[in-house]
Amino acid sequence: MCHVIVTCRSMLWTLLSIVVAFAELIAFMGNDWLVSPPSGPITTNGSFRLSSRTHRPILGLYARCRKVPYHHRDIQCGPYAAHFGEIASGFWQATVIFLAVAILILSVVALFAVFSMCFQSIMRKSIFNVCGLLQGIAGLFLIMGLMLYPAGWGCDKVRQYCGEDSSPYRVGDCSLGWAFYAAIGGTVLTFFCAMFSAQAEKATSSDKVQDEIEEGRSLVCVL
Repeated sequence: MCHVIVTCRSMLWTLLSIVVAFAELIAFMGNDWLVSPPSGPITTNGSFRLSSRTHRPILGLYARCRKVPYHHRDIQCGPYAAHFGEIASGFWQATVIFLAVAILILSVVALFAVFSMCFQSIMRKSIFNVCGLLQGIAGLFLIMGLMLYPAGWGCDKVRQYCGEDSSPYRVGDCSLGWAFYAAIGGTVLTFFCAMFSAQAEKATSSDKVQDEIEEGRSLVCVL
């Protein structure tokens, strides 16, 4: 018989597991990893005049947004790499691999987390402990990917956007965009979920939950 067990801690862990998977996926797909200096109308003294038409080109892991002169959309966004081998740097290729594997793991965990309300074990192992372990592994992949990412700042593509001063672990004239910070935040949240899974396990296996199961209840809600 399937017992649906819902506790505050298990529900919070489930929601956070889903949020972290989406956060990393959105960051991975985002273009705003590097933000170039403004490009737009220039004043007589040579400085940029910020206006509604000022544009800051942005560069992602495999895509970019830039201003295209005489184009009907003015700003064009899309992949700059037609295939994996055209990604700007070998370090960025490694970053893409590590992040993709981590996101795949986090997506599987998010799916398991939803079913954890009904199934609390996998092959006689606690689903929370298994998922917590997988989240820890995903967090390590995320850290490795994010550590390798700045090593690619010395490639030709980044120099086109950030100036000749850009080099590994030196961003030059660019600034870091929201996608990079979202990836970092998702990494921190991933490790938090990995640790919090132990609390979800304790909450669903508490004496109060077992008492309600013994009473024959199929839906167990414990605060």
